[in-house]
Order: sequence, then structure tokens, then C-alpha cells
Amino acid sequence: MVKTLDWLLTIYNGGSIWGKWEVNEGRRMKRILVDWQFYLCLLLGPISWSGIAYFQPLQIGFPAAIAWYQIVLIILVYPLLEEIVFRGLLLELLAKRFVQRYGLLSVANLLTSLIFVLAHLIYSHWIWALLVFFPSIVFGYLKERHQSLLSPIVMHGFYNVGFFWLFWP
Repeated sequence: MVKTLDWLLTIYNGGSIWGKWEVNEGRRMKRILVDWQFYLCLLLGPISWSGIAYFQPLQIGFPAAIAWYQIVLIILVYPLLEEIVFRGLLLELLAKRFVQRYGLLSVANLLTSLIFVLAHLIYSHWIWALLVFFPSIVFGYLKERHQSLLSPIVMHGFYNVGFFWLFWP
């Protein structure tokens, strides 16, 4: 089963979308934890929430009627699945085709973020769907910087917790 899963998660060049999850993953995690840009990206969450709070009233806390599995979906499952699909597969495929960069941003990251917005239009109001463009850019940047899905998954979960805790729709 594990071999099948690893095979399914392999990109054309033979690399795992997890960033070659092997013995050296501990070193990769250490690099992420000492990366000042990772912490700067963490700080962007509260900064953006304060901007949103200017236009949208705060509703601090999860509603009492929310089921525990909904919180698990928001914090763990959605970030994991979305990052596998958008940064692990789509970003990697687009990066092979579109190698241009504009400073820190790759064209592949911009295109992936636009598709991420379109996917959120399916179940979100168009304004909220547009707002996911900026976190998506951050997630893609972290994926490209660390060559791993670990940092974008952690960041995505953190952003989801903060957003839904402050602005439960």
C-alpha cells in the first residue's frame, strides 16, 4: 500500500511531492524552523486578519453548534488535500512548463494561485474566493523555497484556524 501511495505521489522526474521524504526530512524540518521567512509568512496571517476585520465584524470563536470533525477538516484535512493537489501536483507540473520568475514569484505560482481562487469560487462568495489568492502565493512561495509540502501545509492550517476562528462564515 505504501509503495502504491508513493508511486501515486511521484512527479515525472521521480521526486516525491513531499520533497523526497526520506531520512533527511529531519534536516529539512530544521531548515524550515530556523528560516526567518517562514516566520514572516506566519506573521502575515494576523496582519491580513486585522485588515479583514476592518471590513468584516469579528465573530471570535467557533460556534457552539460546530462539530469536532468540521474543525478537523478545516485545520488538517483541507490544508493537506489542497496542498497536495495545488502545490504538490499542479505547481510542480506548471513549474516545468513556465520557468519564468518575477523576483520572488514564479509564473507557475501565480497560475497555481489563480486556479486556487477558481476552485474556491465553487463554494465561497466571490470576495472570499478572491482573498485566497494572497495566502496561495505564500503557500506556493514556501513550497518553492523549502522544496517540501510541509511548510505550506502547516501555514495553510494556521491561516485556516485564524480565519475561521475570527470570521466563522
